[in-house]
Amino acid sequence: MSEIHIDDLDAADDALVEQTARVLFEAFQAVTDWLTDIEAARAEVRESLEPGRLSLVARDEAGAVLGWIGGQHEYARVWELHPLAVSPPQQRRGVGQALVAALEARVAALGGLTLRLGTDDEAVPGTGTGRTSLFGVDLYEGEPLKHLLGIRNLRGHPYEFYLACGFAIVGVVPDANGRGEPDILMARRVGAGIHEDPSGRV
Repeated sequence: MSEIHIDDLDAADDALVEQTARVLFEAFQAVTDWLTDIEAARAEVRESLEPGRLSLVARDEAGAVLGWIGGQHEYARVWELHPLAVSPPQQRRGVGQALVAALEARVAALGGLTLRLGTDDEAVPGTGTGRTSLFGVDLYEGEPLKHLLGIRNLRGHPYEFYLACGFAIVGVVPDANGRGEPDILMARRVGAGIHEDPSGRV
């Protein structure tokens, strides 16, 4: 793998924005109906360029887009990672981990302490099935957290990628995308220690 260069996505570079949108669309089209077409991907990328948001792009030495990550402040010292996309031919080559690390560093520099994300388990297009053991389960029956403790990855769900990046599963939203299609909530600490404030006082 050639060297990965990560920079802010330049809103004035139309060709780069277009490449980024295509990477986003190609990364998600086989696993979710979230993006219906390339124009929806373009809109998502343009939204990431609004003031107060983070939008980082990974490129190779020739300038080709390998992946993209977005982030936005939610409240207090919590930021959301959304979304992360890596070009399918470049997946499992360290691009995603490099982007996550770069976003974490930027969030920490802005005073963030927690980076969180939601990773859906919805029906894969054309299959009618999800990718974890939570799919198709009525999580309101019994104890939702009991199901979460026994989660299994059945078909390459990305929650294990995020575990490898240092995130922890912190909850679940049942039926987020339809009956039996939950959103798995994950988070990790970034920046200063748990008892520190930005001034350095403990």
